[in-house]
Amino acid sequence: MIRQLILTEDGSHTIFVPEMGEHYHSVHGAMQESLHIFIQHGFNQIQAKELSILEIGFGTGLNALLTLLISNADNKPVIYETWEKFPLSSEEIRKLNYPEILKCERSLYNSLHQAAWEINVPITPIFTLRKIESDILNFHSDRIFDLVYFDAFGPDFQPELWTAEVFSKIAACQRKGSRLVTYSAKGQVRRNLREAGYMVEKAPGPPGKREITIAIKT
Repeated sequence: MIRQLILTEDGSHTIFVPEMGEHYHSVHGAMQESLHIFIQHGFNQIQAKELSILEIGFGTGLNALLTLLISNADNKPVIYETWEKFPLSSEEIRKLNYPEILKCERSLYNSLHQAAWEINVPITPIFTLRKIESDILNFHSDRIFDLVYFDAFGPDFQPELWTAEVFSKIAACQRKGSRLVTYSAKGQVRRNLREAGYMVEKAPGPPGKREITIAIKT
């Protein structure tokens, strides 16, 4: 898969996949998009003393890095499981500018990408990472999650990832009242979430996007 490094409007990088015509993040600002959707409307809304988080689409590792930094700052333990079919190369990771923007050690960011797959890896004393290299169509987990970051490629490009069947598999691994957040606000995505057993809400989107979706496990 050919991938190109792109500078977004807030100064942070994203990656563009020409064959799909799809970016990993918003061109209006990768960093502000992740902070708005997954941190503000996800992580910051969960009151538990410790969190179990599922991320669909590890990608550049930006969501994981932001979560790690905030969990450390809040002293809130996190177990973070993430599924990714197409991991980035070490050269692609080296070029991404998130550590510089966030003023954190690059070694901390690298540790997320260098962590072994399929096992639990303690990145810090309170942040444990488990990466699964697989298609989310194969999703299964023995964990129960408090929060889901659904950050797969868009439904216009990979509609098979956004079905009621996929959402039902994820919902089966979530606590009642737990939350799923995603950037997609498409009507079919919301209908599929409802069919999978979620109560679906709208929230204002980040710059360049009118709305995002929040789904609560019922």
